[in-house]
Amino acid sequence: MNYEAFVSTDVGNKRRINEDNFCSNSEMGLFVVADGMGGHAAGEVASRLAVEEIEDVIQAARFDEGWTWPDNYDPKISLMANKLKFAIHNANEKIRKATRDYNECRGMGTTIVAALIIRGKCCIAHVGDSRAYLYRNNELKPLTSDHSWVNEQLKQGFITLEHARNHPFRNVITQALGSGADIRIDTLEMDLYATDVLLLCSDGLNSMLADNEIEAIVRTGARGALDDLNHQLIEAAKEKGGDDNITVTLIRVGEFAPSER
Repeated sequence: MNYEAFVSTDVGNKRRINEDNFCSNSEMGLFVVADGMGGHAAGEVASRLAVEEIEDVIQAARFDEGWTWPDNYDPKISLMANKLKFAIHNANEKIRKATRDYNECRGMGTTIVAALIIRGKCCIAHVGDSRAYLYRNNELKPLTSDHSWVNEQLKQGFITLEHARNHPFRNVITQALGSGADIRIDTLEMDLYATDVLLLCSDGLNSMLADNEIEAIVRTGARGALDDLNHQLIEAAKEKGGDDNITVTLIRVGEFAPSER
């Protein structure tokens, strides 16, 4: 499958440390964005451990199509999705072990959003409020639903979208790697088509920019250089305040992808 990718990260306007980490491995078709939490260097440690573990597990499973697990293989999803979920579970356990072994790491955690692309198929997995979007046919659609207190209130109709954007609890997440043994990993599987653009980001982007603002920027730059589009998105978030670290991954499917009919 032919596609191109570009990723960059920025500390933003108000943070001293960038606690985001990412993986962009086109050879494996693996793309990950992790947004660490915990203050000082601990958040950066959690996000780095998560990214490294996910990449290591997917690399180990890359050439083994019969890779299964006796206890936690889910027959309702594909082998690709099982591998990605297994990798994220392993990352969670690695972070939990670090919090037990090192006092300075106690309380750390990270959100995660990952895309695994194999032969025109894509699996998205996420924990927390890092997001994935798909730009197709001039429209940007969210592929993930935040694991956050505000989003739960929004889905139940207790608050409005406008209230959610400015709610004092908008940064409270309900799921994160490192928070416990039983984390909720949501997955989505889909086919990719020529000219599709996948966008993965930490919440430093979407907390500053509404979805329609992100869509407008992507629409103007979707056919141009991905590094330019990436820069435009990050700079727009910084112009709106840049309260948090900002990481953006863009993946654009080329002309040799399956044609949509």
